[in-house]
Amino acid sequence: METVIRINDAVNGFAWGTFGIALLLGTGLICTLITGVFQLTHLMHWWTKTFSIMNTEGRIINDAGALSQFRAFCTALCATIGTGNIAGVSTAIRLGGPGAVLWMWVAAFLGMMVKYSENVLGLYYRRRNSEGAWSGGPMYYLQDGFGSIRGCKRLGKLLGVLFCIFTVLASFGIGNMAQINKIVLNFQSAFFAGATEELFLGAPKANWLIGLILMLLAAVIISGGFRRVSAVSEILIPVMSIAYIAGCAVVILLHIRTLPLVFSSIFRFALGPSAIQGGAAGSAVQLAFNTIKNGCKRGVFSNEAGLGSSVMVHSNSSVREPVRQGMWGIAEVFLDTIVICTMTAVVVLSSGAVDLNTGLVAEGVNDATLVAKAFGSVLGRPGEWFVVIAITLFAFTTVMGWSYYGAKVTEYLLGVVCARIYRLIFIVLIIFGAIMESNLAWDISDTFNGLMMIPNLMGIIVLTPLIVKLTKNYVARRIRGKEIAPLLSYDPDIQKEAARAVFMGMD
Repeated sequence: METVIRINDAVNGFAWGTFGIALLLGTGLICTLITGVFQLTHLMHWWTKTFSIMNTEGRIINDAGALSQFRAFCTALCATIGTGNIAGVSTAIRLGGPGAVLWMWVAAFLGMMVKYSENVLGLYYRRRNSEGAWSGGPMYYLQDGFGSIRGCKRLGKLLGVLFCIFTVLASFGIGNMAQINKIVLNFQSAFFAGATEELFLGAPKANWLIGLILMLLAAVIISGGFRRVSAVSEILIPVMSIAYIAGCAVVILLHIRTLPLVFSSIFRFALGPSAIQGGAAGSAVQLAFNTIKNGCKRGVFSNEAGLGSSVMVHSNSSVREPVRQGMWGIAEVFLDTIVICTMTAVVVLSSGAVDLNTGLVAEGVNDATLVAKAFGSVLGRPGEWFVVIAITLFAFTTVMGWSYYGAKVTEYLLGVVCARIYRLIFIVLIIFGAIMESNLAWDISDTFNGLMMIPNLMGIIVLTPLIVKLTKNYVARRIRGKEIAPLLSYDPDIQKEAARAVFMGMD
């Protein structure tokens, strides 16, 4: 175990060191600039084409092998909205101070256009699998996009394969064991505080019981394939998101007098805790970098912008226009980080667990239960139970979503049959998430997040000319009303079929 920890720390230092952070923020900045700051300049357009059509055309399915726009959005959020929105935010604040929240916002603002670019490329390079369903994702635009550049065919294929391998491993971490581990920790704190001493095979019996129940529930849903996962997501995501936002709003209203100090502390400590003021220059730089790193890392852990994971779900949308699905990526990051993560951060910072004058977290604070304690300080035990239920639902839906991601990359590597075997392995590993050490689960998740991110962001940077071309084509046709031929797919047959649907007004 010590060897595993040392290796993980070394790889994590590379993936989330200066190189990884610069690559993430740099790609986001490039995607924002090349699209003319699309998330702001076309704010009303993407808002109208996403949130405003959720209960109308967003639910229409005009492709037998696809999902509706709304269902694809909910399925993507299924994996995106998880413990990163609750425990991940409190971890960022504990490690980086209140200023980490500002860097979560920065990562989210730039991440909107990274996820937009991922989805645009995902739809442009998607194709149908042997079962007639759409298959898309970074592995395809790395293979057929990056690989189409002269002399880069093998490199593109290699990067696509590496992305798939890292995704399979990440699915066992961020998408499975880390999520289950947080559920167990919060259940222990709320309901099984006195039952952790009874051990079975070295782990508390309560952990085994919770893990077994979660494994059986996951088996029922995941074994039904992506259609059952998406159907459950369409029901759970809106309900749990609205309920959690409402709960946060109640706590924030009760602490409304502290809001000016909360937001001032976020900006005041954006470059590190107050120790910077009296520390040496080297220490100040290190503290500032830790704040930036933890804000960006937890932001990506929450919204997954840059990982390339959710594009595998978005590629199943019935939409033919790559840019239209790209706009759902913007909406996804906005809801996940700008709305939900911000509300969690305000709840934590206004709870008294963080000294807003020094930016330091109180001694003995456990980030795994910090949000529950923040709710409990206002609403009592029911507040803590509310957070436990919220984390359970958020984490469980993440497990469902990542089971789909892992299955799709396994399909790319080994075929449809092996994807079914992967689902079985994924379900069994849930029990290990319930009994393993918390810190190691999160550390491994961070590492594979970073490793997934690197080949994906390399592909996006290389394909920026295509992103510009597709965006300009869409804006000219859909926003400025020019009559020009649409650019919809790299495949001539899919392009012809999609163009016909667009011409007939089906998209």
